[in-house]
Amino acid sequence: MAYEWPLDASELFGERYPQMVNTGLPADDVDTVRAAITEMWADAPGGWVHEWSKLAAAYADAGSHEQAALAYGWAKFPTLANESKSTALSRQLEQYRLAAPGFGVRFQRHVLELPYRGGTTDVAVHLLSPFDLPAARPVVLASGGVDSWKMDVHQLMVLLATHLRAQVLVFDIAGTGESTVPMTGAGGAELVSGLIRHARTLGNGVVAHLGISMGGYFSARSGLGGEVDAAVVLGGPVEAAFGAARKAAFGMDGIVGNAMGFDAPPGPEELAARRQEFSLRPLLDQDRNGPMLVVNGADDVHVPQRDTLVFQGRRDTVVDLVPGTGHCAVSKLPEVFPAIIGWLDRTLAATGEPVR
Repeated sequence: MAYEWPLDASELFGERYPQMVNTGLPADDVDTVRAAITEMWADAPGGWVHEWSKLAAAYADAGSHEQAALAYGWAKFPTLANESKSTALSRQLEQYRLAAPGFGVRFQRHVLELPYRGGTTDVAVHLLSPFDLPAARPVVLASGGVDSWKMDVHQLMVLLATHLRAQVLVFDIAGTGESTVPMTGAGGAELVSGLIRHARTLGNGVVAHLGISMGGYFSARSGLGGEVDAAVVLGGPVEAAFGAARKAAFGMDGIVGNAMGFDAPPGPEELAARRQEFSLRPLLDQDRNGPMLVVNGADDVHVPQRDTLVFQGRRDTVVDLVPGTGHCAVSKLPEVFPAIIGWLDRTLAATGEPVR
């Protein structure tokens, strides 16, 4: 189920440009696509998916498969609202797999059958690890958010695997990417719990969880619940972002509505009620968390500062609200991400018996 909704392509470029150029695409190429796009949904010249796919095909023809995968990732952005977006995702996966020999790390793709609401569902995962990695090393579970999925954050995941010297298990959160189930708090968390159990069988039993944006909601949930040995929340909403009176920016209501499985734009009250189900207040009121690092930009338009600062004063928790940057501190990732890796390295090195 999916739907289109009014969305200004120029506004998306205004918000997402730093992310586009900081994750591996040349600024000149992004500028060319930006100048060509006049409409969000039409699969025709001037349309978002058409122009991004045109750039991606040019990269593919030149043998630049990793850049082709990134460009197809932007073609399917921000959600699979129609057939052309789904086609772009399929082409992204095709180019990503063609690029794998040049990743500089070992790449494996698996489709896991995980428990889900009394039955099972398939979850596609990508496992990245250094070629010479010893078996007795931690595993980091990692995901992007509601509109930037596992292949879209590839370069960050490679940095994580190589500098942390760990296996990184990358997945799409429920309702996004290759997921076939809608995004709910409890259902998405059940899938994460299944992934954590699987990850404990892959290395030395120690598992960390890194979540970006809405993925940070799920890493906050696993960290607060004490399910993992360390949790990093990068730009994750946890409570205030789900408030009934909060107005979403840059089409986020439509993005989230698609992830939740609606097939037409939900009314404000219906969407607000569904969003409030995600509040982590019950877990915030408990004292079960393992070590946590909570980071975001101070100028985030999607996640209020309160959802970062609410972690201040918790035991075993470091909070960093980064000035001069927005959602997920994306314009300062060259500074922020090495600090995240350093914290994970120190924290995992100090870990004794893994959580069970």
